Amino acid sequence: MSIYGDYIKSVIRTVPDWPQPGVNFRDITPLLQNSSAFRKLIDSFVHRYQDMDLDAVAAIDARGFIIGAPLAYELGCSFVPVRKKGKLPFRTISETYTLEYGQSEVELHADAFHHGDRILLVDDLIATGGTMCAAAKLITRSGGHVVETATIIDLPELAGSDKIREAGFGVFAVCSFTEDE
Repeated sequence: MSIYGDYIKSVIRTVPDWPQPGVNFRDITPLLQNSSAFRKLIDSFVHRYQDMDLDAVAAIDARGFIIGAPLAYELGCSFVPVRKKGKLPFRTISETYTLEYGQSEVELHADAFHHGDRILLVDDLIATGGTMCAAAKLITRSGGHVVETATIIDLPELAGSDKIREAGFGVFAVCSFTEDE
């Protein structure tokens, strides 16, 4: 967890029973609207990764882009979007993953990385870990090396972080929420 983890967590809004009854949605909008909190969020990632000699920050569609772009800028490396199927205009590689209610697919431009590139993979939240695992596998298949996966929020009770670690990838989260928080 980041030194700003408790502060960042306090700025995130919980919306009960959305999108369905019994679900607590973790809304990062107040975090993005608060310039001081947003700066602390990006600084949390910059401080962790500034000495890791990264070649690129890959970010998952779409909220991961919000973190990934300024982070890549601050780290002086490239930014690579990992998109939902059908959103990239060039030749792609894809990875299918299982969701709670079916399957989905993420894509990456086939020429996004060079063999051995050191990649940080970011998204806003880890729930069941399917999207992050699929994106990490895509990066590995393309020749990149995933240095770590990073997120604002981890929901450990859904075991996504465990799934990502079991797949061989490190996990960093700025903060975490339990279901009753």
